[in-house]
Amino acid sequence: MFERLKELEARFEELEMEMAKPDVLSDVEKYRKIAKDYNELKETVRLFREWKRVTEEEEKIQKMVEEEKDEDIKLLAKEELKALTRQKEELERKIRDELLKKDEQEVKSMFLEIRAGTGGEEAALFAGELLSAYLKYAEKKKWKTEIVSLSLSDLGGVKEAIIVIDSKEAYNLLRYESGVHRVQRVPVTEAQGRIHTSTVTVAVLPEPEETEIVINPDDLRIDVFRASGPGGQHVNKTESAVRITHIPTGIVVTCQDEKSQHKNKAKALRVLRARLKEMVEKQKEKEISEERRKQVGTGERSEKIRTYNFPQGRVTDHRIGLTVYKIQDIMDGDLDEIIIPVTEHFKTEALKSRGLR
Repeated sequence: MFERLKELEARFEELEMEMAKPDVLSDVEKYRKIAKDYNELKETVRLFREWKRVTEEEEKIQKMVEEEKDEDIKLLAKEELKALTRQKEELERKIRDELLKKDEQEVKSMFLEIRAGTGGEEAALFAGELLSAYLKYAEKKKWKTEIVSLSLSDLGGVKEAIIVIDSKEAYNLLRYESGVHRVQRVPVTEAQGRIHTSTVTVAVLPEPEETEIVINPDDLRIDVFRASGPGGQHVNKTESAVRITHIPTGIVVTCQDEKSQHKNKAKALRVLRARLKEMVEKQKEKEISEERRKQVGTGERSEKIRTYNFPQGRVTDHRIGLTVYKIQDIMDGDLDEIIIPVTEHFKTEALKSRGLR
């Protein structure tokens, strides 16, 4: 990575000299292009230069620790050395984050979709608990959330839920939550106390700008019907629920959370736009080499990514081999215990795939 940083620093210095040339200063378009490249490198180079300064200071203090005879001075030097090492590690993290910024998407809002998988009513009950955990996590992060669609089971579990999260940081933190989440426990519906395994599917979709994904109204079939609650019980007497079918792709989105048909239609279109964007992104992913997909991981929702084992009180993320024995904390929304290590792992893998690690 540091060889690459030396190259970036050299390029930065070239751009700096270019910007000072009279012919560049007199050419607005040329100057703008060079300035853009310069500004993109500016923070990375600043951090790299600070890293070099701290590294030099660290080496100097290390030498002092090795050579100093006075024990009091040596002790002070050791403390300073620890502080410099921490500072250096923090700079390395910031440099890595800067290098990966291009891999991150600037997403203003995103959709989190949770669906009960195999396991019947128990899967739906766990889907509801998982939804609650994500909502608590969003609350801790002070993210604005809104339920777009919610379909309940007979026992009050969640068959399907779609929420929108308005936050610029949410997508890049939650993007690796997509996949199959497996729960192992004794269901409330189990009379004999046997442990069952059920699954819940999670999908994380960035919300595209309206201009990014243009939908032809002629490609849509829109049906309206009465919204219903668990067991088919009607929760209102008007046909406010909306089902939108995108005919070319077969994608179907249903929204019945609002009492207004107009609001449900608007929400359903937002979800449809996100799913169409996901379809485009998956097509692009197919064009990436097989080797890169092996190195970075696909993040596809078909992958079984995590197990929540209640009898043992553990949560295991299978992608990175991480197990934490804090299942209640996780279900109470302390998801950073899992999310941060997973995010760091995929950032590191992305660096490796680009030859920067």
